[in-house]
Amino acid sequence: MTNVAARRSEFPSAGVAFGRLAYIGIMLFGVLVAVTIAFPSVTPAKLFSALGVGGVAIGFAFKDIFQNLLAGILLLIRHPFRTGDEITSGGFTGTVESIETRATYIRTYDGQRIIVPNSIIYTEPVTVITAYGILREQYDVGIGYGDDVSRARSIMLDTVKGIEGVLADPAPDVLLWDLAGSSQNLRVRWWTKPQRGDVVAVRDRVLQSIAEALVGAGIDLPFPTQQILFHDQTEATDGNRRQQREGWPAGEDVPEARPLSRVELVRSDGAGAAQDGSAAQGDGSSPGPNRSQDR
Repeated sequence: MTNVAARRSEFPSAGVAFGRLAYIGIMLFGVLVAVTIAFPSVTPAKLFSALGVGGVAIGFAFKDIFQNLLAGILLLIRHPFRTGDEITSGGFTGTVESIETRATYIRTYDGQRIIVPNSIIYTEPVTVITAYGILREQYDVGIGYGDDVSRARSIMLDTVKGIEGVLADPAPDVLLWDLAGSSQNLRVRWWTKPQRGDVVAVRDRVLQSIAEALVGAGIDLPFPTQQILFHDQTEATDGNRRQQREGWPAGEDVPEARPLSRVELVRSDGAGAAQDGSAAQGDGSSPGPNRSQDR
């Protein structure tokens, strides 16, 4: 008896829904009986025939209502999620307040109530955030190319393991994820409870602790950087400039490479000054269009 009572209390919305459906069915049956008694000429066969013809028109008129009703019944029977679960449906994310025969009520994280028709929930993808009791979060942290990846990985991993709210099983991990233009990106991943309040609080502690630990250990957290070069402002070892023209017109008139060590500064107006006094166009070559490129 205790188990039966627990199952009934676990799905209160289903009991309410089926109670309403039973009430509607009894009322309709009572109306039919009353009509046949009040009008003896109306036989059950004639009544059901008339209802069959009228049912088609009623079905078209209330198609959306019947779709939502059927979807609501299926949701209450199959229970893909329950009241109190956090879900994402139709672009809305929040906590399920109630599941009714027509619609599902969702309370968003910013305190709004969203009423989603059951036909939408049943036919479109729904993400149940709290389905398994745990949730994985991740964040990419960039370190300088001059820093030791293994050392930075060890510091980050030790830091994350000691943070309140980070689960020990599954354990957190740190992976070298990307060699970007200005940094080596390490992806730190950790598991926590799936409720939104826990996820946000743990993420805040993780990011703050990692930043403080890396800076305290002398690990560089670089800003995005960019190096701007002129056409002929490259080393001769970069390749055959007549085959790799970098925007120069085809032909033999391609200037030779000018070593970077000879470049002293580049003024804001685009002109370059070399240590030997030559212009930025190259060693005596005809001027060509300047182009900025990422290196």
